[in-house]
Amino acid sequence: MTTAIIGAGVMGESILAGLVRAGHAPDTLLVGEKRAERAAELTERYGVDVHANREAAAGATTVLLVVKPGDVVAVLDEIADALAPGALVVSLAAGVTLATIEAHLPEGVAAARVMPNTPALIGEGMAALSPGTHCSDDHLDTAEALLAVSGRVVRVPESQMDAVTAVSGSGPAYLFYVADAMVEAGVHLGLSRDVATELATQTLVGSALMLRETGDHPTVLRERVTSPAGTTAAALRALDDRAVRAAFLAALEAARDRSVELAGN
Repeated sequence: MTTAIIGAGVMGESILAGLVRAGHAPDTLLVGEKRAERAAELTERYGVDVHANREAAAGATTVLLVVKPGDVVAVLDEIADALAPGALVVSLAAGVTLATIEAHLPEGVAAARVMPNTPALIGEGMAALSPGTHCSDDHLDTAEALLAVSGRVVRVPESQMDAVTAVSGSGPAYLFYVADAMVEAGVHLGLSRDVATELATQTLVGSALMLRETGDHPTVLRERVTSPAGTTAAALRALDDRAVRAAFLAALEAARDRSVELAGN
């Protein structure tokens, strides 16, 4: 089983690094990259062979397409006739539908679509995987195993991909937004910026781990922190008075709607 990664940007390299860390032999990994300087860097760092896109795709049973959405069709047209029958093409490009991908693939080549997020760069990503028309269970198992080296994976029908984009694809930005607000508030309340940043960052990390490790509903965990008439209750009331929950709903709806618009372009 040989895997090609077409596109060696930040996300492409994070997947490559994860596969190497997970024990995939460098000679089973091919990278498609046109820039000679970048190719030499990746070969030195990971011991992988770097090729032109067509050459990388021709030698692979699975091709991970990690390019900008606007480049997907051109890259597919470039590699299509080099793909082996039975190969799987997995696109990580936001907003590019399976119908578009499959229209530029030859008969006998399967496709899947993935929405990743940026914590994949540190091995804590959240990816959603959708199968194409000709994608078998074995294909899905293969794609899931490759993505799992960079975090967690769920399978969803493509009809839910716009909602996934709103929740997890754009999700890190919401948390960074909250972190920034907490830091600025801490500074306003008299803390140094360094201390406020450490307090906010570790609080977010620890809270996320509690959610994952306990499996408890967020409401249950929130109530455990909230004493009657206490400081947390006062803070949550201020958030409710300002309709923060409704604002988050509106924000995710806006992200979902924009994802639908981009897919239609």
